[in-house]
Amino acid sequence: MSTLTEEQLSLAESVRDFCQKEVGSKEQRDLLTNNGREGHSLELNRKVAELGWAAINMPEEYGGSGGNHVDLCVLLEELARGMAPLPWLGTSLITGGIYNRFASEELKTAVLGRLAEGGALAIAMSEPGAGSDVAAVSCRADRKGDGWVINGQKTWITNAHQADSILLVARTSRGEKRHHGLTMFHVPTGIDGMEIRGIDTMNGAEVNDVFFTNCEIPADAVIGEVDQGWYQLMAGLDTERLILAAQMLGTAERAFDDCLKFVTERTQFGSPVGSFQAMKHRIADLATEIECARLLVYSVAAQADSPQPGANISRLSSMAKLKASEVAKTAALEGMQMMGGYGYSSEFPMTQHLSAALGATIYGGTNEIQREIIGRSYGL
Repeated sequence: MSTLTEEQLSLAESVRDFCQKEVGSKEQRDLLTNNGREGHSLELNRKVAELGWAAINMPEEYGGSGGNHVDLCVLLEELARGMAPLPWLGTSLITGGIYNRFASEELKTAVLGRLAEGGALAIAMSEPGAGSDVAAVSCRADRKGDGWVINGQKTWITNAHQADSILLVARTSRGEKRHHGLTMFHVPTGIDGMEIRGIDTMNGAEVNDVFFTNCEIPADAVIGEVDQGWYQLMAGLDTERLILAAQMLGTAERAFDDCLKFVTERTQFGSPVGSFQAMKHRIADLATEIECARLLVYSVAAQADSPQPGANISRLSSMAKLKASEVAKTAALEGMQMMGGYGYSSEFPMTQHLSAALGATIYGGTNEIQREIIGRSYGL
């Protein structure tokens, strides 16, 4: 963290103070999330927006703060470390980035302005038959008069039930290449012909099925160019992976903090359990792995802001997402083991850290896909 500017260090401190004040206790977090049944708190999201953080990396002309990738990582790392129930702020920022790159001025003003006010955005790519293989998307958008009509199903759509709008990836044609013929659309939630159904998960209300039945949208709902959705998606993947990596870095750090506190205070056989060699060495290994993840995440963020000659940002962002999520998973599993029955108990947050980390190895491109991307970058 020594490479951060004074402003970024101040941001980190401010976010830590905010989390301590607003979500420093389990009781506060439970109150904001209906006892953990709602993963993301819109109420807290609005408070973050009042501080100018909800659209931290969006342009100032659309209500954002004009921050860079490092600023973004600082915010998301500290929110995750503080256990702020805002896991899908990252999803909103990922989606907002696509609007910022490709949407019309009218949509940018409306959608990014709403994001800056504390609104939520969702992106719908996955389908029952199209997960990692986005080219298999079959949800269709067909021309009807001056507009479009959508039919099909999306699944595993993060935070669709709380979002103001959904960025939909639908098929508009088929070409020689499998990825050709996908188009992005802006679809307000609650529109006629759209139905959102929640999917129960270990993290409560977080993902959804979204059904479209003769759902009509206007011509100006197209984001970017017709049939170019795949290439537009690819343009934002590096930032998406970096966002997820920063969140998982914060989760790993919090799992470590909670575990360290426990093994320091818990006494067995007349001594703190952390003083036993088996525990001490596990703590040392975890601390080392987390520091490696931190250095990687911020190195990639810095290079994304100021690319170095020959830097492969796609490879590095995949590495960051892979490393941070795997370290978070390890930290939660090791924390649970070192805390014994207390780690398994819902009285302590280790189970929450574990479920968050497990999810992060799947969404945003599974870690198996990240390994494929990294391998291909070496010509394999």
